[in-house]
Amino acid sequence: MTPGNHSAAGGEGPGDGQPPAERGGSDDGSPRAKQHRSFWKELPILIGIALVLALLIKTFLVQAFSIPSDSMQNTLQQGDRVLVDKLTPWFGSEPERGEVVVFHDPDNWLAGEPTPEPNPLQKVLSWIGLMPSAEEKDLIKRVIGVGGDTIECKGTGPLKVNGMALDESSYVYPGNTPCSQDDQGGQFKLKVPEDHIWVMGDHRQNSRDSRYNRADSNEGFVPVDKVVGRAIVIAWPVNRWTNLPVPDTFDQPGLDAASSAGAPSVAPQGLALAGAVPLVLWRRRRYGGGAGREEG
Repeated sequence: MTPGNHSAAGGEGPGDGQPPAERGGSDDGSPRAKQHRSFWKELPILIGIALVLALLIKTFLVQAFSIPSDSMQNTLQQGDRVLVDKLTPWFGSEPERGEVVVFHDPDNWLAGEPTPEPNPLQKVLSWIGLMPSAEEKDLIKRVIGVGGDTIECKGTGPLKVNGMALDESSYVYPGNTPCSQDDQGGQFKLKVPEDHIWVMGDHRQNSRDSRYNRADSNEGFVPVDKVVGRAIVIAWPVNRWTNLPVPDTFDQPGLDAASSAGAPSVAPQGLALAGAVPLVLWRRRRYGGGAGREEG
């Protein structure tokens, strides 16, 4: 069958021998005018689909967050915008040591902190995920320990995890010591409960983190179910655009010796491969299987 022989239901179709200009059907005889009007009719539908997709992406895939303080300097600066991976936790992945994570306020850590009042435009942009929500009480810190880990700070450091000293020179704020010599929480030795994490800011002398919230209901630990996701990239400003990898110090042998085995992490590459398999099978069935039926 040639392309000109396809027929539409209820009519002869385009293969009726008429010249293209005579088959228009628009008031001025121009198919382009008809297509122009069709675009404007479909535009609200396209906008609606885009908004739904943006909302789904914000809810299940990636969300933008703003850095409100200096507690993560110099890794993150006040005013930076980071993109947070919210997908992998849906597949059973849990926070790992060294990751920078966003989490909901576990137990009034942000008491007394002012909440900015967004304007209407900011509310719309935050609803579709292009800006962080001002109403959400979220924090961002680095994961130091996971369930089963023993964390120790003595003197000015180094910070130890399961007896292994961490070299934190690549991310701790210049001039800060890994541990703080104070009687408010800077000196400690503790074990992280299962399904919890211990978090600390990179600006050690300017971060109200797990160390200084040990009087709360979680004793300073953050429940894993409070974690929104991992910050994976600085997206704004453009001159600070970079990814946020796990420092090499968390990969040293022996660090896992005393900790319990957590849920396996799901790499984005693995998710992409898993998502590609159904598409490949569908294409094979559509094109490969279809050709086989026509030949038989």
